[in-house]
Order: sequence, then C-alpha cells, then structure tokens
Amino acid sequence: MNKKQPIHGRGTSSAIPNRFEVRHTERDEEWQEEEPLPRTQFLRDNTATIIATNSSPDIPFEASINPYRGCEHGCIYCYARPTHEYLGFSAGLDFESKILVKYDAPDLLRSELNSPKWVPKPLSISGVTDPYQPAERNFRLTRRILEVLLDFRNPAAIVTKNYLATRDIDILAELASYNAAVVFVSITSLNPDLTAVMEPRTARPARRLAALGELAKAGVPVGVMTAPIIPGLNDHEIQPILEAAAEQGAKWAGYVPVRLPLAVAPLFEEWLGQHFPDRKNKILNRIRSMREGKLNIGEFGSRMKGGNGVFADTYRLMFRQACARLGLNKEQLQLSTASFRRFDTNQPSLWD
Repeated sequence: MNKKQPIHGRGTSSAIPNRFEVRHTERDEEWQEEEPLPRTQFLRDNTATIIATNSSPDIPFEASINPYRGCEHGCIYCYARPTHEYLGFSAGLDFESKILVKYDAPDLLRSELNSPKWVPKPLSISGVTDPYQPAERNFRLTRRILEVLLDFRNPAAIVTKNYLATRDIDILAELASYNAAVVFVSITSLNPDLTAVMEPRTARPARRLAALGELAKAGVPVGVMTAPIIPGLNDHEIQPILEAAAEQGAKWAGYVPVRLPLAVAPLFEEWLGQHFPDRKNKILNRIRSMREGKLNIGEFGSRMKGGNGVFADTYRLMFRQACARLGLNKEQLQLSTASFRRFDTNQPSLWD
C-alpha cells in the first residue's frame, strides 16, 4: 500500500487491495498527475431480505437491520470495513465512498414482520454501518423503517454517532411508550479535533451529547457507547465521556477496546503514521499487549472483550467504577415485545 497524503473529510486515502481479488493495480511513485478527490457514489442494493440474524456469543442481539452497506462517516477503526470486500470493493476508500442503498428496505421489513415465521424480538439498527450516516438525510430509509416498526410495535435498538437521530424523536418516543425503543449514542472523544480526523463525517462531540439530552427529554431511553477505546489516544477520556453522557440523561453505557480485523489493521497503522507519527508505535504496542501480541483476535468469545494485561484491566476497572459512581447500568435494559401486532393480509379490500 503506497503512502498517501490524507484526504480532507475522509478517514483513509488508500484503496487497500481486496483480499479476495487476485490482481490489484495502483499508481506508482512516478505518477505525476494529481488524482481527483473521490466523490461519494450511491449504488442500488437489490437484497431480497432485510432482517439479518446471528448466533455470535459476542453480540448482544439476534437480529439486525442495515439500510446501507458502507458508511460515509469514514471512521478509520471501523471493524465493518472488510465487509465491503465481499462486494468486490476495497475496505479502504471504497467503504466510505461507495455506499449501497437498500431502497426496498421498508417494504421488505413490512413483509417479514407480517410473516407468521417472524418471532417478535428486538431489532438492532444497525449492526454494521450507521443508520444515520449522511446519506440518510436524503434517502430517509431509517425513518421509514422506524415507521414500519411502530406500525407493528416491534422493539428496536439504535446505535449512532449522528445528531440526525433527533429528527425521528416523534417515532422513537411513541415506540418508547410501548417499551420498544432505546438509542445508544457512540462517543469516542470529547475533543472535536480528534473526532475530525478519526471520524471525519460524524457529528462532533457536543452535537452527540445534545442528541442524548434531546432524546432523553422526549422520553426515549438512551445510553452511551465509549467505543472503541484506543490506548494512548482516547483512553484517558473514558470517565469524562461517561460523566458528560450521564449529565444528558444516559442510563446505560458500554465500551469495547479497539479491534482491527483484516484490512483495518494496515489502514489504521497508515492513519497513525499520517496523523500521530510520534505516538504510532506506543499505540500499536499497547493494542498488542491486550491482544496476545497481535493487533486483533478474531475468535468468538474473545474478539469483543477487553483482552488481557495491565491496560485491559485498567480500562475495565475505570469503566466499572465510573458507571457505579454515575448510576449507569443500574437498571437492566429490557425491551418488550408485549405490544407487537400483525396485520390481517386476508382482509378483503374495499375495492373488491
């Protein structure tokens, strides 16, 4: 992977080779012509189903919905980047500039929820990419999905980095009245300068905190994710983030130390060299100290946990102590399917 200069507004400037492709071409150092800045492309995703299920012991939900594949947020550490390789794209620049849009998602969801095969359960929106990424302003798929969920009163849990979630307070508040909604806002730093290079197209920290506050005031249960924790970069912010989120009404909190699967590791290393060259080796070595000498452990049961060693133990203790002091995770988060309903598809039409 050739060294490249950072691109403003993008998490990476590299189109790292796809691990499934035999051949890969890129411009060598003698290429003199300036490359145009990559523009985001929106491509149709013709998926035939919308609810994905999993049996992983690491993930706290069984079913999820992803309105988009790829994410314009450009978070450099995003564990979902390698999923773009299954589509024939790069986990690097392609992941954040070639976004697949599931235009039929609301209709597919309505059909799947109304099927007698569907056993009501909470749906995570989304398990891979952010449902409120910039594309959502125009496509409004997440809002339309929430409208369907409200019709059926099927519970939903959202994780997002964007203030745009407040646009849907009306639907979320009504779902919450059936104990069928919770929103987790991911806050990785309170430093807007760090956010700008680590998560370039996300809402800045102050806006994320404002989203927590507005949702909580509307009666929508909210929590905060301090994930990922990156040793030597944002680990000192665990307690301040939790304090700020609790002040805005967060009731629950979670954290995950950074994990760098497959292509994410070299992309992250390159990014550190571009933005934090003085700290690069320290950060990477501390990650290895938590992951058995590696940058990532992919086995079920261990990949999402804090790992081992002094840093992992310290983060675990800091997080638990802060949550206890702030009253976070005091109540058990339990969404209800008691109000779920289906619609009679055999009812005769007025026009028959």
